[in-house]
Amino acid sequence: MSEGDVIQRTGVPATVETLKTDLSALGVRPGMVLLVHSSLSALGWVCGGPVAVIQALHETIGLEGTLVMPAYTGGLTDPKNWQHPPVPEDWKDTIRAETPEFDPVRTPTRQMGQIAETFRTWPDVVRSTHPHCSFAAWGTHAGEVVEGHEMENGLGEGSPLARIYELDGWVLLLGVGFASNTSIHLAEYRASYPGKAYETNGAPMLVDGDRRWVTVSDLVVDADDFPAIGKQFVVETQGVRSGTIGEGTAFLMPQRLLVDHAVAWMETHRTASEADA
Repeated sequence: MSEGDVIQRTGVPATVETLKTDLSALGVRPGMVLLVHSSLSALGWVCGGPVAVIQALHETIGLEGTLVMPAYTGGLTDPKNWQHPPVPEDWKDTIRAETPEFDPVRTPTRQMGQIAETFRTWPDVVRSTHPHCSFAAWGTHAGEVVEGHEMENGLGEGSPLARIYELDGWVLLLGVGFASNTSIHLAEYRASYPGKAYETNGAPMLVDGDRRWVTVSDLVVDADDFPAIGKQFVVETQGVRSGTIGEGTAFLMPQRLLVDHAVAWMETHRTASEADA
């Protein structure tokens, strides 16, 4: 969406203060551990753009709170798995050999949006060290959330998602839907369902001071049914608070309730026929 389109669909520009009012009305409270997935354009025209959104989030949860956002780097995965778009076969060895290694400080996010990318560079934000699905965090429990992010459990028990679960954290979908709700991936690791599989991937990393292509095996994840999971979660648990933030729709939910519900959903609805399809 172009900036002109955003202006046309905006009644009144959002500000730090109006965003704080909207966030509080939704239920965001001081002291929360809050995982945010976001779309800046969905909020309408914001005075100060992503900086204003992050400032509003910080001021709403306060110094005792913890703010977390995804900082994924899909461009560092093995090109053999790329589909959107794929690259020519004769490029792949060059990509593996020449792509600069993952650096938590320098490596930008990919397709995470302006809010998450701006947050990654925010003062006092720390980032986990997974080369594909790192998370950035700020606040009281930031170090606890990002520490020890395991290579082979990128979104599972060795990930910041599991640490947020242990901290009884919350998820805020800020202008995005359940298809972007990464916490449901944690349920994929925990659930038993037909067709559950692992695949070999890789990334350029710094090992003992040298750049190396490191291979790793991890779960094949699939977000195609996340909207269906979210729809049932809303209806059956009444655990989702919805409201308007700026011009966008937002959803706030307890992560632990969401993950537990998603595990049960997958074990019922991810069937053998779907796995074979």
